[in-house]
Amino acid sequence: MTRAGDTAAEEQGRVPVGPAPGPRHRVVITGLGAVTPLGPSVAELWQGMLEDHCGVHTLIDEEFADQPVRIAATAPDPAPLLPRSRARRMNRAAQFAVLAAREAWRDAGLDPEGTLAGGLLAHRVGVSMGTIIGGTPVMVASDRKLREKGPRGVSPLTNPMTVPSQAASQISLDLHITGEARTVTSACASGTEAIGQAVDRIRHGHLDVVVAGGAEAVITPVVMASFAAMRALSTRNDDPAAASRPFDRNRDGFVCGEGAGVLVLESEEHARARGARIYCEAAGWGLSADAHHIAAPDATGAGVALALRRALHDAGTDASAVAHVNAHATATVEGDRAEALALCEVLDGQTAYGAVPITANKGHFGHMQGAAGGVEAIVTALTLHHGVIPPTLGCEEPEEGLGLDVVTGAARALPEAADIALSNSFGFGGHNAVLALRRTG
Repeated sequence: MTRAGDTAAEEQGRVPVGPAPGPRHRVVITGLGAVTPLGPSVAELWQGMLEDHCGVHTLIDEEFADQPVRIAATAPDPAPLLPRSRARRMNRAAQFAVLAAREAWRDAGLDPEGTLAGGLLAHRVGVSMGTIIGGTPVMVASDRKLREKGPRGVSPLTNPMTVPSQAASQISLDLHITGEARTVTSACASGTEAIGQAVDRIRHGHLDVVVAGGAEAVITPVVMASFAAMRALSTRNDDPAAASRPFDRNRDGFVCGEGAGVLVLESEEHARARGARIYCEAAGWGLSADAHHIAAPDATGAGVALALRRALHDAGTDASAVAHVNAHATATVEGDRAEALALCEVLDGQTAYGAVPITANKGHFGHMQGAAGGVEAIVTALTLHHGVIPPTLGCEEPEEGLGLDVVTGAARALPEAADIALSNSFGFGGHNAVLALRRTG
């Protein structure tokens, strides 16, 4: 039974933040795939990050003409990259997911035709995907057809294309994966939590390989109007490339993005047995809940700090090992400040590397929501693999008093002895998820 006062003590780091890790499989990342506003591949994502490319632009479609916010970061249309018969049965987020999963599958050295190979057993492979509202835009479009044409105008594919689990199920179908196909929906923490769930399924021996990440495609009039009504979006319609400004003193809200980020995770012994290239170790992850507000973060950062500590504990380490953080940093005033407070509380004066270099990616490709955790985990894995920290685009004047060493202007070398990098994701309703990645030799 929990004693009175234990919860507060746990939040302040005075007692362990979870059960001690038992015997388990080490989990590694062997494949990466992405479709983002910077391009339909991981290579374009990484090059764009290093070269300060920005995927934010003005929305020119007539349906956005009367919107108070008319800027977003759209990804390349995925439909032409898929067989027409397949594409018409998938919502846009699922299309992104399948393309990213195919790239990650190939990158992991598996069969490029999308079939299990190399001794893999279909029932020992799984899918774990995060999304927020999945195919809801399909339902909105179908409702419009119902009103215009009556019941006969509604496609029989509406319901199967609307469910949030379609991205996971379509990856399973495409890659012939039968072990499991699960979906995590926890606001903008969804992608990171989906990866964490995959780590647990492998480390405890349930699966050998998991295709995991996040996908989202919600740049639609109703979603944009709703975010604008919340005053959550940047209103820099006249300057799209400068609209998303993580940690900047002049930030005024986030920019909607879309796409997918997918990783192949597997047990280390399984990866080494087949001679796979390893990017890094997925060493641990942590969750917490703010229990504060329907949308606003807890301004104290207490929930975020707890998730950070839990991720480090799960990785079998502490703050002294952290050499880099890929921040959630959506460019909202309250959110960036809460994250900064938490990072300072957990890391200040505790690391072996001095001030921890922080980067935030949403200046490049906006807030990809359910896909953000997957894409930003990919950037974090590449940071460890290449030893290079991408700069934070849009942070021209870091807000004074945040206490962070934000990497701006140009890429920075990661310390040679770097061990742990953290990838943060937080969402409406107080969902906090942190992934701890470890450099491998």
